[in-house]
Amino acid sequence: MKIAIIGAGAIGGYVGVKLALAGDDITFVVRGANLDAIRKNGMKLVMSDGSEQVASRVKATNDYAGAGAQDMVILAMKAHQVEAVANDVPKLYGPDTVVVTMQNGIPYWYFHQHGGELAGSIVRSVDPTGVIGSKIPAERVIGCVVYPASELIAPGVVKHIEGDRFPVGELDGSSSARIAKVSQCFTDAGFKAPVLDDIRAEIWLKLWGNLTFNPISALTRSTLLDICQYPPTRELAAAMMTEAQTIAHKLGITFRIGLEKRIAGAEKVGRHKTSMLQDVEAGRAPEIEALVGAVVELGRLTHTRTPHIDSVYALTKLLAETIAAGGEATAAPVNAAPRAVGATV
Repeated sequence: MKIAIIGAGAIGGYVGVKLALAGDDITFVVRGANLDAIRKNGMKLVMSDGSEQVASRVKATNDYAGAGAQDMVILAMKAHQVEAVANDVPKLYGPDTVVVTMQNGIPYWYFHQHGGELAGSIVRSVDPTGVIGSKIPAERVIGCVVYPASELIAPGVVKHIEGDRFPVGELDGSSSARIAKVSQCFTDAGFKAPVLDDIRAEIWLKLWGNLTFNPISALTRSTLLDICQYPPTRELAAAMMTEAQTIAHKLGITFRIGLEKRIAGAEKVGRHKTSMLQDVEAGRAPEIEALVGAVVELGRLTHTRTPHIDSVYALTKLLAETIAAGGEATAAPVNAAPRAVGATV
């Protein structure tokens, strides 16, 4: 397949190398140091066992129109970065191009073909102007949940930490020819890419942890183990998760594991940092709206009280404002190991 990957960070680089080595025609749409590095050396993947794989025949460009029509476009950036590229993505479209969305959190297309009174609603937290939905229409979208953990360790070099699962699904839950083709493409590259008949339920399952542990870790500069083993923050996480579960249930979502098991899973990850904590420590804008703000919004739409989520959202937004204004993030706890981007918690 002819595939354009927008972004060559931790997940985009990992996916791109594996797809390229499986024989797909890969174009990275990137800029800056990544663009130069990939053009010169290809894209390198360092596996968790130390072995290296290099996709030397991939293309890299910052010219969307020059890349030409693609069979598949993979959006491999964070949710708050999608709007900046939305106007250019259509330059990659052919008549049957599909767009695979790899963002964490509630996606902009959430209510497309959803059914019920909220069908067709726009999630303003992630698509405030509506430009994403207009330029990347949901009819082209294949939903995807990202479970692997990886890290961009240098321009054009990604290190894989763990995981290989990318569940995919049509937004209406159908078993279409195109979803089968996407799943097979990912499978051929060595990934686990089951076709789900309810991709939204899988999105909620991952979001359940991202919603809670990411902002709590960023606010407290603490690791997953710290949060889960300190009773007050464990209770706070459980309260936030309970509120989110109530919203999800009102939207027809059933969680396939229980709340305590979900928290226990995060605790087992150990003394690791979430991606939001990494962003805060690096002075980058944290990913707040898709992970937390959108849940607050869905709470309002479903007439669900979310006092714990609201409070954490307000504090995290203020933290982001402080960072944007040039404030300094405090140091992380001693002995805290970095957690790679893309990891589930």
